[in-house]
Amino acid sequence: RVQLEESGGGSVQSGGSLRLSCVASVSSYTYNQFCLAWFRHSPGKEREGVAFIHADGTTTYADAVKDRFTISKDGTGDTVYLQMNNLRPEDTAQYYCAAESIVYPCPLPVYEYNYWGQGTQVTVSS
Repeated sequence: RVQLEESGGGSVQSGGSLRLSCVASVSSYTYNQFCLAWFRHSPGKEREGVAFIHADGTTTYADAVKDRFTISKDGTGDTVYLQMNNLRPEDTAQYYCAAESIVYPCPLPVYEYNYWGQGTQVTVSS
């Protein structure tokens, strides 16, 4: 019942910025009952959680991106963003947004999420 679509990926040089967007094709009423998160997957590494936004609005970040990335939702609750600043080559990966029926706090493991976008590629060159 939930469709997610990411956009905003691209190729940038080290130190650059990108903002990823994920649009959910659900009503705000339904969408606001979900936990939202961003994951990423790069060659040779397992899919890992990047950022999570919990029901109370607090956020959780992977250590590798803390203080550089920011997850947020718009006022309607139908779009989740990942603002990515000071990008590094190590951030190169395919980024996915994910959603799951809300619990508090939002789950961190990748297997807890049932709804996934198709992914958007982020490539950071030296």
